[in-house]
Amino acid sequence: MRVPKVDQSLCQGCGNCEAICPEVFEVREDGLSYVIATDLAGLEACVEAAVENCPEDAITFEEEE
Repeated sequence: MRVPKVDQSLCQGCGNCEAICPEVFEVREDGLSYVIATDLAGLEACVEAAVENCPEDAITFEEEE
């Protein structure tokens, strides 16, 4: 199963991911983005779009081991 991850050390909290895929990402008060969804059924395309539009390359969408 593929899961999105946000590298907190790279995230600048721009909000692109939340704007593109609010069902999966949320920028919190600390200014960083977090994955908030556990069930990604039907949301893979918006996660991919968030990955592609992250200016800091802080988001990955990879197979979970």
